[in-house]
Amino acid sequence: LTIAIIDAGGHLVALQREDGSSNLRAEIAQGKAKGAVAMGLGSRALFNRAQEQAYFINAMNALNGGSLVPVPGGVLIKRDGALVGAMGITGDTSDNDEACAVAAIEAQGLVAETG
Repeated sequence: LTIAIIDAGGHLVALQREDGSSNLRAEIAQGKAKGAVAMGLGSRALFNRAQEQAYFINAMNALNGGSLVPVPGGVLIKRDGALVGAMGITGDTSDNDEACAVAAIEAQGLVAETG
């Protein structure tokens, strides 16, 4: 797995990867997290929106320099109702990436929002 945590402004705070992770995993994890913060939705919601309005997600991806990754695994982090950042995880199935992020966020006493 590769895990990226970003703040509410979309800036990388922490990145951790397992040995042997591919060199693209860091960008994928950040793309999931940054897309969630930029759009104000967990990346599962972005995935669903891409199914319905691919042209819109493509346009948002272009505006974001091609780094928005609209698949589950990007989870918003909230504290007391306020957005504090997002976690993006990649390396397993998207559903497992998301479940891992939710578990990690909730283990810290924070609220995870998948969309």
